[in-house]
Amino acid sequence: MITGTQLKDAILSASNHIHNNRKQVDELNIFPVPDGDTGTNMSMTIGAAARELERFASDSIGECAEKAASAMLRGARGNSGVILSLLFRGFAKGLKDKETADGLDLANALLLGVEAAYKAVMKPTEGTILTVARVSGEKGRAAATINRDALVVWDAVCENAQKALATTPELLPVLKKAGVVDAGGKGLTLILEGMRSVFADGMLIPAADPSASEEDAQGATPGNAVAEWEGEITFTYCTEFIVGRDPQVQEDPATLRTFLESIGDCVVVVDDDEIIKVHVHTEQPGDALQRGLAFGQLLTVKIENMREQKRKAEEAAAAAKKGPERAEPVNDYGFVAVSVGDGLKALFTDLGCEQIVSGGQTMNPSTEDILEAVLATPAKTVFVFPNNKNIVMAAEQVVALAADRKVVVVPTRTIPQGLTALLAFDPDDSDEDNQANMLKAAERVGTGQVTFAARDSDYDGHKIREGEIISLMNGKLMYTDKNPVKAVTHLAKAMIKKDTSFVTLIYGEGITEEQAEEARASIQGRLSDDAEVTVINGGQPIYYFIMSVE
Repeated sequence: MITGTQLKDAILSASNHIHNNRKQVDELNIFPVPDGDTGTNMSMTIGAAARELERFASDSIGECAEKAASAMLRGARGNSGVILSLLFRGFAKGLKDKETADGLDLANALLLGVEAAYKAVMKPTEGTILTVARVSGEKGRAAATINRDALVVWDAVCENAQKALATTPELLPVLKKAGVVDAGGKGLTLILEGMRSVFADGMLIPAADPSASEEDAQGATPGNAVAEWEGEITFTYCTEFIVGRDPQVQEDPATLRTFLESIGDCVVVVDDDEIIKVHVHTEQPGDALQRGLAFGQLLTVKIENMREQKRKAEEAAAAAKKGPERAEPVNDYGFVAVSVGDGLKALFTDLGCEQIVSGGQTMNPSTEDILEAVLATPAKTVFVFPNNKNIVMAAEQVVALAADRKVVVVPTRTIPQGLTALLAFDPDDSDEDNQANMLKAAERVGTGQVTFAARDSDYDGHKIREGEIISLMNGKLMYTDKNPVKAVTHLAKAMIKKDTSFVTLIYGEGITEEQAEEARASIQGRLSDDAEVTVINGGQPIYYFIMSVE
């Protein structure tokens, strides 16, 4: 029998195990575009449950499963993370009100999760995490009819998950051609194995790098003077200056170091024949500067109040953790969009979006992130535009979580689709008609994207090298190039039709105004006289160009 405490430890162990191996799972992704990688998304999803369970004290397995499932639902990132959260949601449903569980209980609960996951996916594909979950659950239940011992059943679950994973290349030819197994399925086997370690002998797999947090996967925050001093701040002022040495002064700079050590700490004094560079934390920055003047003229001076910086950093961290403030639903309708890049965020705001969720291709926001934005929108009905295929499922989970307002997800898969859908909104139509009409408008838009290859790949007839420029038309890989401007003009040639009347060219990080204008002029030359090209500085990362063709 498995208790709540054992399940808690099992989930913590599973979280550590996939976190330790997330890069290995990420590398199984065969599409070369930089994306919200599977291993990272699954790790962050179950990591949300692990953080919640650290404070959980009940020995009821039903309560533990419910707590974990709730945290994972809100923390779900990417399609793989949402599917994982649904597996655990069904798992919690099967263990509801139970104090302990045997092998049959565990297998039945897992199959309830499988059922929920299959229902949530519009077109379930075999050869994915769904197959691995289904086969492992079915074989686990078959084992339970012979022996209901929890460990015996979970051994069967893990063993058959591995067998099912091995079959994924046979079920999906694209995996077989690339010589890999399904990334989501691999992530699930790691989680099941991490749980087994606790069920078998009580051994909780430790985190390989305890100092690394899940948030590290989303990028580090730029540092300041406070960042170099993580302990208690003893001295207030971080003082740095450079002295241009006076050749008439023969005093040894070591005496300067001795003086600075008497009034502060973290002292660094580096000198050569021309300058002395100084760093010190002190309460008397003026005294430090005055002593430095004894050696020559001050060339540069920087003094930072570390206590004030720390206070601001803590306030910013608290605000970020808190998220946007909840707003009462007073308006009839409102909009939330997922986007990244100052220009694109401003564009969505100009079109009426009250809240912009920061995220996109490599930064898949969680269900909780989208929910907070919805609750901060002062509207009775909130339309959500995910603008990325890997964010749609996370957005759809918000529908059941926003109790005091209606959430309508328009499943836009690209930025151009989101912009076009917003423009198609009609305040006189019903919510259902607006959803249908906005989606129809979005689907009429052609989307071109120019980015770089995140990995070597042999995909869809293209041999691609990491760092190579690649062009996509409506998500399909079209061309490779060495120049982003040539890539987007080549892509435009394929996308522009005789009836094309409007092209929007959104340029991102790494592209200059001159390059954007060069691309615009080339694309304009391929259009009829009455068609036009609009150029926007989107500021988006990852994509050199995003192009909308209507």
